[in-house]
Amino acid sequence: MTEQTASKSAAAIDRARDAGRSALVCYLPAGYPDVQATIDAGIAMAKNGADLIEIGIPYSDPVMDGPVIQAATTEAIANGFRVESVFDVVAGITAATDVAVLVMTYWNPVVRMGVDEFSRRLAEAGGAGLITPDLIPDEASEWFAASDKYGLDRVFLVAPSSTPERLAMTVKASRGFVYAVSIMGVTGTRQAVSSSAEKLVADTHAAGAERVCVGLGVSNASHVREIAAYADGVIVGTALVAAIRDGGVAAVADLTRDLSAGLVREEA
Repeated sequence: MTEQTASKSAAAIDRARDAGRSALVCYLPAGYPDVQATIDAGIAMAKNGADLIEIGIPYSDPVMDGPVIQAATTEAIANGFRVESVFDVVAGITAATDVAVLVMTYWNPVVRMGVDEFSRRLAEAGGAGLITPDLIPDEASEWFAASDKYGLDRVFLVAPSSTPERLAMTVKASRGFVYAVSIMGVTGTRQAVSSSAEKLVADTHAAGAERVCVGLGVSNASHVREIAAYADGVIVGTALVAAIRDGGVAAVADLTRDLSAGLVREEA
Protein backbone atom coordinates (compact mmCIF):
# COMPACT_ATOMS: atom_id res chain seq x y z
CA MET A 1 0.00 0.00 0.00
CA THR A 2 1.35 3.41 -0.89
CA GLU A 3 -0.25 4.80 2.27
CA GLN A 4 1.95 2.58 4.44
CA THR A 5 5.17 3.29 2.56
CA ALA A 6 4.48 7.02 2.97
CA SER A 7 4.19 6.67 6.74
CA LYS A 8 7.40 7.72 8.51
CA SER A 9 6.28 6.01 11.72
CA ALA A 10 5.47 2.74 9.96
CA ALA A 11 8.81 2.82 8.13
CA ALA A 12 10.71 3.33 11.40
CA ILE A 13 8.88 0.46 13.12
CA ASP A 14 9.37 -1.78 10.09
CA ARG A 15 13.12 -1.07 10.05
CA ALA A 16 13.33 -2.15 13.68
CA ARG A 17 11.27 -5.26 12.94
CA ASP A 18 13.56 -6.13 10.02
CA ALA A 19 16.47 -5.91 12.48
CA GLY A 20 14.72 -8.42 14.75
CA ARG A 21 13.58 -6.07 17.48
CA SER A 22 10.84 -3.79 18.71
CA ALA A 23 11.03 -0.07 18.05
CA LEU A 24 11.94 2.32 20.87
CA VAL A 25 9.67 5.36 21.11
CA CYS A 26 10.98 8.14 23.38
CA TYR A 27 8.90 11.02 24.75
CA LEU A 28 9.84 14.50 25.93
CA PRO A 29 7.70 17.62 26.40
CA ALA A 30 8.59 20.52 24.11
CA GLY A 31 10.26 23.46 25.82
CA TYR A 32 11.49 21.59 28.89
CA PRO A 33 13.68 22.89 30.29
CA ASP A 34 13.80 25.08 27.16
CA VAL A 35 13.35 24.69 23.41
CA GLN A 36 17.02 24.17 22.56
CA ALA A 37 17.42 21.58 25.32
CA THR A 38 14.48 19.62 23.90
CA ILE A 39 16.09 19.67 20.45
CA ASP A 40 19.47 18.58 21.85
CA ALA A 41 17.83 15.81 23.90
CA GLY A 42 15.86 14.61 20.87
CA ILE A 43 19.03 14.39 18.80
CA ALA A 44 20.75 12.54 21.65
CA MET A 45 17.86 10.05 21.83
CA ALA A 46 18.04 9.44 18.08
CA LYS A 47 21.80 8.82 18.28
CA ASN A 48 21.43 6.38 21.19
CA GLY A 49 18.75 4.01 19.97
CA ALA A 50 15.42 5.82 19.65
CA ASP A 51 13.52 4.86 16.48
CA LEU A 52 10.69 7.33 16.97
CA ILE A 53 10.43 10.43 19.14
CA GLU A 54 7.27 11.88 20.65
CA ILE A 55 7.34 15.57 21.41
CA GLY A 56 4.55 16.60 23.75
CA ILE A 57 2.89 20.01 23.67
CA PRO A 58 2.67 21.39 27.23
CA TYR A 59 -0.98 21.84 28.16
CA SER A 60 -2.61 23.53 31.13
CA ASP A 61 -5.00 20.63 31.85
CA PRO A 62 -3.08 17.41 31.09
CA VAL A 63 -5.66 14.77 32.00
CA MET A 64 -3.45 11.78 31.12
CA ASP A 65 -0.11 12.92 32.50
CA GLY A 66 1.39 11.84 35.79
CA PRO A 67 3.15 14.18 38.25
CA VAL A 68 6.63 14.14 36.65
CA ILE A 69 5.37 15.13 33.19
CA GLN A 70 2.83 17.57 34.67
CA ALA A 71 5.59 19.34 36.58
CA ALA A 72 7.74 19.56 33.44
CA THR A 73 4.94 20.91 31.26
CA THR A 74 3.92 23.41 33.94
CA GLU A 75 7.51 24.66 34.08
CA ALA A 76 7.71 24.89 30.27
CA ILE A 77 4.55 27.00 30.18
CA ALA A 78 5.83 29.19 33.03
CA ASN A 79 9.04 29.71 31.05
CA GLY A 80 7.01 31.10 28.15
CA PHE A 81 6.55 28.07 25.88
CA ARG A 82 4.30 28.83 22.91
CA VAL A 83 2.49 26.14 20.92
CA GLU A 84 4.16 27.24 17.67
CA SER A 85 7.57 26.52 19.24
CA VAL A 86 6.84 22.81 18.83
CA PHE A 87 7.54 23.21 15.11
CA ASP A 88 11.01 24.57 15.94
CA VAL A 89 11.65 21.50 18.11
CA VAL A 90 10.49 19.08 15.40
CA ALA A 91 12.50 20.86 12.69
CA GLY A 92 15.60 20.94 14.89
CA ILE A 93 15.50 17.19 15.46
CA THR A 94 14.55 16.16 11.93
CA ALA A 95 17.25 18.38 10.41
CA ALA A 96 19.94 16.54 12.36
CA THR A 97 18.62 12.94 12.35
CA ASP A 98 16.49 10.58 10.29
CA VAL A 99 14.31 9.59 13.26
CA ALA A 100 10.51 9.78 12.90
CA VAL A 101 9.22 12.64 15.09
CA LEU A 102 5.59 12.78 16.16
CA VAL A 103 3.83 15.44 18.20
CA MET A 104 1.64 14.28 21.08
CA THR A 105 -1.01 16.80 21.93
CA TYR A 106 -4.43 17.28 23.37
CA TRP A 107 -6.74 18.40 20.61
CA ASN A 108 -7.60 21.91 21.81
CA PRO A 109 -4.24 23.54 20.84
CA VAL A 110 -4.61 22.12 17.31
CA VAL A 111 -8.14 23.48 16.96
CA ARG A 112 -7.08 26.87 18.29
CA MET A 113 -4.37 27.20 15.63
CA GLY A 114 -6.56 25.64 12.95
CA VAL A 115 -6.32 21.95 12.03
CA ASP A 116 -5.12 22.60 8.48
CA GLU A 117 -2.62 25.27 9.54
CA PHE A 118 -1.21 23.08 12.32
CA SER A 119 -0.91 20.09 9.99
CA ARG A 120 0.78 22.14 7.26
CA ARG A 121 3.35 23.54 9.67
CA LEU A 122 4.03 20.12 11.18
CA ALA A 123 4.63 18.61 7.75
CA GLU A 124 6.90 21.51 6.76
CA ALA A 125 8.94 20.92 9.94
CA GLY A 126 9.50 17.30 8.92
CA GLY A 127 7.08 15.84 11.45
CA ALA A 128 5.68 12.34 10.98
CA GLY A 129 2.24 12.94 12.46
CA LEU A 130 0.19 13.39 15.60
CA ILE A 131 -0.65 11.29 18.63
CA THR A 132 -4.00 12.55 19.93
CA PRO A 133 -4.91 11.12 23.36
CA ASP A 134 -8.24 12.92 23.75
CA LEU A 135 -9.46 12.76 20.14
CA ILE A 136 -11.63 9.83 19.07
CA PRO A 137 -12.09 8.79 15.43
CA ASP A 138 -15.80 9.68 15.55
CA GLU A 139 -14.89 13.36 16.03
CA ALA A 140 -11.80 13.53 13.81
CA SER A 141 -13.15 14.36 10.35
CA GLU A 142 -11.11 17.57 10.08
CA TRP A 143 -7.98 15.70 11.14
CA PHE A 144 -8.63 12.92 8.61
CA ALA A 145 -8.78 15.53 5.84
CA ALA A 146 -5.69 17.46 6.94
CA SER A 147 -3.56 14.37 7.65
CA ASP A 148 -4.38 12.95 4.23
CA LYS A 149 -3.64 16.31 2.59
CA TYR A 150 -0.20 16.63 4.23
CA GLY A 151 0.77 12.96 4.47
CA LEU A 152 0.78 12.78 8.27
CA ASP A 153 0.34 9.77 10.52
CA ARG A 154 -2.74 9.54 12.75
CA VAL A 155 -2.05 7.75 16.00
CA PHE A 156 -5.12 7.04 18.10
CA LEU A 157 -5.17 5.32 21.48
CA VAL A 158 -6.71 2.07 22.65
CA ALA A 159 -7.03 0.93 26.27
CA PRO A 160 -7.90 -2.25 28.17
CA SER A 161 -11.47 -0.90 28.41
CA SER A 162 -11.85 -0.55 24.61
CA THR A 163 -14.70 -2.65 23.20
CA PRO A 164 -14.11 -4.84 20.11
CA GLU A 165 -16.12 -2.32 18.08
CA ARG A 166 -14.00 0.57 19.36
CA LEU A 167 -10.78 -1.35 18.67
CA ALA A 168 -11.84 -2.01 15.09
CA MET A 169 -12.80 1.64 14.54
CA THR A 170 -9.55 2.92 16.03
CA VAL A 171 -7.38 0.54 14.03
CA LYS A 172 -9.11 1.54 10.81
CA ALA A 173 -8.69 5.26 11.60
CA SER A 174 -5.01 5.05 12.59
CA ARG A 175 -2.03 5.37 10.26
CA GLY A 176 1.53 4.55 11.34
CA PHE A 177 0.72 2.64 14.49
CA VAL A 178 -1.86 2.26 17.25
CA TYR A 179 -0.92 3.47 20.74
CA ALA A 180 -1.90 0.87 23.34
CA VAL A 181 -2.30 2.28 26.84
CA SER A 182 -1.01 -0.47 29.11
CA ILE A 183 -3.05 0.52 32.15
CA MET A 184 -6.06 2.60 33.03
CA GLY A 185 -4.78 5.78 34.65
CA VAL A 186 -2.07 8.38 34.18
CA THR A 187 1.51 8.15 33.02
CA GLY A 188 4.33 7.44 35.45
CA THR A 189 7.03 4.98 36.36
CA ARG A 190 5.88 1.68 37.83
CA GLN A 191 7.53 -1.36 39.33
CA ALA A 192 5.81 -3.76 36.94
CA VAL A 193 4.07 -3.61 33.58
CA SER A 194 0.35 -4.33 33.60
CA SER A 195 -0.57 -7.85 32.51
CA SER A 196 -3.46 -6.40 30.50
CA ALA A 197 -1.01 -4.87 28.02
CA GLU A 198 -0.18 -8.15 26.26
CA LYS A 199 -3.86 -9.02 25.78
CA LEU A 200 -4.60 -5.53 24.51
CA VAL A 201 -1.80 -5.78 21.93
CA ALA A 202 -3.08 -9.19 20.79
CA ASP A 203 -6.64 -7.90 20.53
CA THR A 204 -5.49 -4.82 18.58
CA HIS A 205 -3.48 -6.97 16.18
CA ALA A 206 -6.53 -9.24 15.81
CA ALA A 207 -8.61 -6.15 14.95
CA GLY A 208 -6.28 -5.55 11.98
CA ALA A 209 -3.48 -3.35 13.32
CA GLU A 210 -0.11 -3.99 11.68
CA ARG A 211 1.81 -2.06 14.34
CA VAL A 212 0.98 -1.60 18.01
CA CYS A 213 3.19 0.33 20.44
CA VAL A 214 2.74 0.15 24.21
CA GLY A 215 3.06 3.08 26.59
CA LEU A 216 2.31 4.23 30.15
CA GLY A 217 4.41 2.88 32.99
CA VAL A 218 7.50 1.80 31.03
CA SER A 219 10.58 2.99 32.89
CA ASN A 220 13.53 0.60 32.60
CA ALA A 221 15.21 -1.92 30.31
CA SER A 222 13.50 -4.90 31.93
CA HIS A 223 10.09 -3.34 31.20
CA VAL A 224 11.23 -2.72 27.64
CA ARG A 225 12.39 -6.31 27.28
CA GLU A 226 9.08 -7.63 28.62
CA ILE A 227 6.97 -5.53 26.24
CA ALA A 228 9.29 -6.04 23.27
CA ALA A 229 8.41 -9.74 23.37
CA TYR A 230 4.90 -9.01 22.06
CA ALA A 231 4.62 -5.35 20.93
CA ASP A 232 5.91 -3.67 17.79
CA GLY A 233 7.17 -0.69 19.77
CA VAL A 234 7.80 0.36 23.36
CA ILE A 235 7.04 3.93 24.49
CA VAL A 236 8.99 5.52 27.35
CA GLY A 237 8.15 8.94 28.75
CA THR A 238 8.30 9.70 32.47
CA ALA A 239 11.73 8.11 33.02
CA LEU A 240 13.23 10.26 30.24
CA VAL A 241 11.61 13.42 31.59
CA ALA A 242 13.08 12.65 35.01
CA ALA A 243 16.46 12.07 33.35
CA ILE A 244 16.56 15.46 31.65
CA ARG A 245 15.34 17.09 34.86
CA ASP A 246 18.04 15.48 36.99
CA GLY A 247 20.97 15.12 34.60
CA GLY A 248 20.31 17.08 31.43
CA VAL A 249 20.92 15.87 27.88
CA ALA A 250 23.77 13.53 28.89
CA ALA A 251 21.44 11.63 31.23
CA VAL A 252 18.83 11.32 28.47
CA ALA A 253 21.46 9.87 26.13
CA ASP A 254 22.59 7.34 28.78
CA LEU A 255 19.05 6.23 29.62
CA THR A 256 18.10 5.87 25.95
CA ARG A 257 21.13 3.67 25.41
CA ASP A 258 20.18 1.54 28.42
CA LEU A 259 16.56 1.24 27.31
CA SER A 260 17.54 0.24 23.77
CA ALA A 261 19.45 -2.73 25.21
CA GLY A 262 16.09 -4.29 26.08
CA LEU A 263 14.71 -4.15 22.54
CA VAL A 264 16.14 -7.30 21.02
CA ARG A 265 13.63 -10.09 21.12
CA GLU A 266 14.69 -13.21 23.01
CA GLU A 267 14.70 -16.32 20.85
CA ALA A 268 11.93 -18.65 21.98
